[in-house]
Amino acid sequence: MRVVYRGLAVVAAVVAAAVAVIVVLPSGPDEVAAGPVTAPPAVPSPSGPAPAAAVPTPSPEPSTTEEPSTTEEQGATEEQGATEEQGAPSPSGSLAPGYTAMEALYADPRVPRLTGGVKRMSLSSPGKQVVTDKRSGLVVPRLGRPWKAYGAAPFSTRQVLPRQRGTTLRGTVVSCPLPIMEQESPRDTALLAARWTLNHHPKGSKITWLASQQVKGGWALVYRVKYGKKTSRAAVVVIDGGMSKPGLVFVTVPDSQHKQWRDIGRVVSGVRVLG
Repeated sequence: MRVVYRGLAVVAAVVAAAVAVIVVLPSGPDEVAAGPVTAPPAVPSPSGPAPAAAVPTPSPEPSTTEEPSTTEEQGATEEQGATEEQGAPSPSGSLAPGYTAMEALYADPRVPRLTGGVKRMSLSSPGKQVVTDKRSGLVVPRLGRPWKAYGAAPFSTRQVLPRQRGTTLRGTVVSCPLPIMEQESPRDTALLAARWTLNHHPKGSKITWLASQQVKGGWALVYRVKYGKKTSRAAVVVIDGGMSKPGLVFVTVPDSQHKQWRDIGRVVSGVRVLG
């Protein structure tokens, strides 16, 4: 037995030496030592909570709140260069839920009710010279000096009076396709158009009606606009020129140029359908 144990010890020593050789032998130049092997993560139970996924946060969308239009772009306007440096004509502002355009008009303290007491005005001769507005299908009287044509964009046509020292207000006549929603009645459409023009007068402006009358193909309103101690006289003419939308002509003249108030009647009487 002693001999057997001694033989087994010799065998064990030989095996241990072989293992030691294998462990200490360096890897060859083309071999890469493998890192420790990690057990795969346990698969979650179907009833367990799923791992949270990263969901990209959407960026906020730009506001689409509509601004009141600036004619002179807000254009035909008298405030701040109410004739030339503002933005394009745009539709009237959004309404409170459940309100119609006319209900919003009647709730506006800047615009009084148009009663039967508002009379027609006597219209002067428009003259023979005209400006053609092919976008709205209308022609507009071409006013003589001191009026002059001015860069129309974004309107179809524009005429202005010279600037005066100490004020940015000056007379303006513009035409363009109707920038508001058309109503069933031409009179109602003209009322909304007059309200829209307050966006193009100085802040705090209020309307007083001077005249209201039907014209061929539409309706005309003449009114006073009061802002502080100053006033302007203005008019809108809405006529169906056979285009996709009726045409609008808007004229306004501040009291500092009151000698040209007589031209407002010329504009109202001279607007007609092209052709």
